[in-house]
This record gives sequence, structure tokens and C-alpha cells, in this order.
Amino acid sequence: MKSSLRNLAIILGAAAALIALVAAVLFWPASNDGFILDTGFSGDTKITLTTTSPVEKSLLVPQNFTAFEENDPDIQMHPVKVKQKLSGGKNVLSLTFDAPLNRANPHIVKTVPLTSDSPALSLRVEQSYLGHLLFILISALLINNYVFTKYLGLCVFFGTSKRKKTATGMGIVFTIVMLASAIMSWFAYRYVLIPFHLDFLQVVVFIGLVSLSVQAVDTILRKVNPVLFKSFGVFLVLVIANCIIIAVPLYMASNQYNLLETVMLALGAAGGFLLALYLMSSVRERLDLAPIPESFKGLPIAFITAGQFALAFLGFSGLQLI
Repeated sequence: MKSSLRNLAIILGAAAALIALVAAVLFWPASNDGFILDTGFSGDTKITLTTTSPVEKSLLVPQNFTAFEENDPDIQMHPVKVKQKLSGGKNVLSLTFDAPLNRANPHIVKTVPLTSDSPALSLRVEQSYLGHLLFILISALLINNYVFTKYLGLCVFFGTSKRKKTATGMGIVFTIVMLASAIMSWFAYRYVLIPFHLDFLQVVVFIGLVSLSVQAVDTILRKVNPVLFKSFGVFLVLVIANCIIIAVPLYMASNQYNLLETVMLALGAAGGFLLALYLMSSVRERLDLAPIPESFKGLPIAFITAGQFALAFLGFSGLQLI
């Protein structure tokens, strides 16, 4: 059973990588305009515009360029510096701003006419779809880890993190349930709740789908590996009431994620929970052999350790991939 679970985890990881690769090919941002070949972010404070031909130096002044987040057009910014250079045989305009840009959100860049025969431009700048998917995955896995930064699912977390074997098994089972419930929740939300204007029932529907997934895993695990099933005890049933497993479909619904984005969110949240369980169980096994004062043994030292992990995970805040 242990090798089967390991193989299943490998298959799930390979499937996620394949989905991300297909998405990158299908949804890579297209050109915005005939004169503009490509747009993108460069670092935290730069936007680059690749053009078909050089722009007159008299037009390369900050006042001729305006940028703002697509969902917040009231806050407009002018670059503090505009540069033009040849890179790889292409002409690249680099707009440097005095404040970091939120690359998770698309930006709109407006310019004056950059050539004699072109109108003023309005360009949409966003990171690649692959970068967007990876950002969702890494954000749920590390940056916004549901256990160490949002403090969700602590009941199951403390209950099954005493031994690495139990923690790993619970993490894999949790991943399976999370993926199944998130995908079913997405289909129910997209094709039932929204068309019939029943989105106010999303919490009830999502809890029902989570319960269905947990009951299926419970039945299969009881038949396939009774020893592992008994080691989980009541905590397998408590997955139904785990805050993380219901938070994912709710977050998906509030952000209007598509299926690929929902899968990456579910993998990230489940992977973050598995990572938290493994780290915690590794430390708690060593703590059993440490000379800890009697009053701190058990849950007290576990809460202190979890707090230290939470402080460490704050170091991932602001992490950017692309």
C-alpha cells in the first residue's frame, strides 16, 4: 500500500506538470497590437514593450506613458524612467516605476502615438498563463500556506502529526480528497449554481461534495489497508470538517477560477498541508526524546513548534516567480 500511495503521488505530480505545460501552450498571451510584438513584466518595477521598430527619442518621456491595474483604474502611475534598447535583434522599451508592481494582476499601459501612422495605444500587460498557474500553486503551497499562515485545519494537523508515517499517509489521502472535491465543486458551481442563480447555496453544496469524497476514501481505505485506516482513527472522518478542504472551493468561487486554476489551487493547498504535516511530525518525533519539562510535553510544545514554523513561513511573503 505504501508503494501504491507513493506511485499515486508521482502520477498526480506528473499530471499537474502536464496540465501546466498544456496551459502554457494554449493560453500564452498573444500580441496586443501590430506595432507591439510583446509586453511583459521585468523585475518588480519594470514593464517592457517590444516593438517592431525604434521609437523617436523625443517621445521617450515619462509623461507619454501611463499604467494602472486593470481592476483599479483610478490609481494611475507614470514611469520615472523610459529607456530604449536593442535586445536580440528586437527593439525593447523599458518603463521603470518608483514602486513595485503587483504582477499577479493585469496592468493597462496607455501611450501617445509612437509612430506617425499609429494611434494612441492601450496595452494589456500580464504575466504568462504558466506563470499565473505556478503563482497559484506556490502561493497556496508556501506563501499563503493554509496551516502556518491562515491557521486552518489545526485539529487534524495536531492529531495526525505525531508520527511521520501517519502524517505522510494522511497528507496523501488529504490530497486525493482535496482534488476530487475541488474538481466536483468547480463543475457544480460552474454548471449548476451559477446558471440557476443558486450561488448562495455554495457552502452547503461544497460541504456535501466534500463529505461524498471523504466517505468514498474512507470506504476504499477500510478495505484496502485496514492498518492505515485504524492509525488515522477519527481524524479521517474529521477531514469533512477540515477548514482547508472547504476553504479551497470557496476561494475558487470568489476568484472565478477556471478548472486548471482550481486544480493548481487544490494541489497547492493539499501539498502545503502535506508539507506542514511532514515537517511537524519530523520535529515531534525528535521532541519525544528531548528533555522537555513535564508541563510542556504534548500539545503545549506542539503549539510552540507550530508557532515557530509559522514565523519561518513568513519569510515566503512577497515571493514572486515570474
